[in-house]
Amino acid sequence: MQQVTLIKHPLIQHKLTLIRKTETSTAKFRALLKEVSLLLAYEVTRDLPLKSELIQTPIAQMYAPVLAPEKKLVIISIQRAGQGILDGMLELMPSSRVGHIGLYRDPKTLIPIEYYFRVPNDIEKRDVLVVDPMLATGNTAVAAVERLKSTNPQSIKFVCLLAAPEGIKHFCESHPDVQIFTAAIDEKLDENGYIIPGLGDAGDRMFGTK
Repeated sequence: MQQVTLIKHPLIQHKLTLIRKTETSTAKFRALLKEVSLLLAYEVTRDLPLKSELIQTPIAQMYAPVLAPEKKLVIISIQRAGQGILDGMLELMPSSRVGHIGLYRDPKTLIPIEYYFRVPNDIEKRDVLVVDPMLATGNTAVAAVERLKSTNPQSIKFVCLLAAPEGIKHFCESHPDVQIFTAAIDEKLDENGYIIPGLGDAGDRMFGTK
């Protein structure tokens, strides 16, 4: 579990409970997902390097911390549900570049099938945050990270709301060099590959297609 960072901030946990509830509307689900994602972004970026810059306050000059310009981020959304986390993180980090990976799970085999891939041309100079609300079987996340590794980014982190033990195990075995950040580790998967207790299908709940 050293590869997994469990984020237990009270605001994140409270909002995650609201997201889980069956009665939460589509509009409220989207709003909460955006809020939680912004909070997750604080935790995931704790190790961003700083440098000192001479500035002038209304009172005096001082050397103040600013982000090191050479540290460049790209947020990669696994479609379609990853868009909800992407939107929240961009509120906090609007200058980040954005990429998209289109993957869906075959309903019978649960194997991910890629249908879209678009990332910044200079991704080899950037640190990557891969975002998707769920880490269930881990098949989609493993495939997405494998595809991204072929572009040689500086580093990769995976960020999700919920994870299942089975998905964590599969991901860590496949990508032992990639840190997982999640707000909760749930009990298990059901026979259909859904997280229990989970929150249902994040994409369907976010877009109202359930």
